Amino acid sequence: MSETQHSKVLIIGSGPAGYTAAIYTARANLKPRLVAGLQPGGQLTITTEVENYPGFADVIQGPWLMEQMREQAEKVGTDLVYDIIVDVDFESRPMRATGDSGTVYTADSIIVSTGAQAKWLGLESEQTFQGFGVSACATCDGFFYRGKEVAVVGGGNTAVEEAIYLTNHAEKVTLIHRRDQLTAEKILQDRLFANPKIEILWNNTLEEILGEEGKGVTGLSLKNTKDGSKSELTVDGVFIAIGHSPATEVFKGKLPMDDHGYLLVEAGTASTTVPGVYAAGDVTDKIYRQAVTAAGMGCMAALEAEKYIAEIESQVATAAE
Repeated sequence: MSETQHSKVLIIGSGPAGYTAAIYTARANLKPRLVAGLQPGGQLTITTEVENYPGFADVIQGPWLMEQMREQAEKVGTDLVYDIIVDVDFESRPMRATGDSGTVYTADSIIVSTGAQAKWLGLESEQTFQGFGVSACATCDGFFYRGKEVAVVGGGNTAVEEAIYLTNHAEKVTLIHRRDQLTAEKILQDRLFANPKIEILWNNTLEEILGEEGKGVTGLSLKNTKDGSKSELTVDGVFIAIGHSPATEVFKGKLPMDDHGYLLVEAGTASTTVPGVYAAGDVTDKIYRQAVTAAGMGCMAALEAEKYIAEIESQVATAAE
């Protein structure tokens, strides 16, 4: 028989949103249980240098920051479980979440913070140079390319916005697109075309990322989609901007989502349409996608969960009188 474990608050996901939610609910003496998921620590565990998280004058390492959050969450009373949630039931009370281990986790309130993953091209060299010249976040890493030359791969809003942003730091930005026209909104295209720091390589795909392992990117190997010709482009870094995928597969049909799979919450809150269920971080945020905003949303979700539990406990106490 499967084991059942109950907690007042169950947190699904262990990035900045999940750990922050755990810290706040633990300090409220709610004894939360956090299920770490497939990638404990989230996307920051594959990020090397972090310079934009408040509180650190010197550059810190992403994995170290997540380790500190994990230790803090456990120190204040979070029960951390290494499991993956494969099914949820938000209609039963208490609510239920089933782990890949077979364990059933029941809870009075659930905070979903499963995050989102950047879409990659699938090149082996992408993995080799992640954190060493390959990035999926210009806001996170653009600062490290001051006065250098970089490339952006993609043709939608994300790619165009990233390219424009990078001109604040880089000397030159080359946008690489596999077609002969962009899919980004026209106002963004107009800004892109008007920027003298940006050059566009139409009808090209990225075949390989060149560089020295452990040191960094030196260039890109490209293939023309029209005539098949190949070329090389010298750059110091490349930003893959072909979109993100929220980790919400298990919640389909259980929680409202937008057309891209991001969980929907009431504006200005972390509340979903299911009482007692909250969403925080990149799983519901397709605009900012920053560690600090995810942590802020984790705080919001925790405070709302704390209020919800206080209300249902008050109702139970009143009914018992």
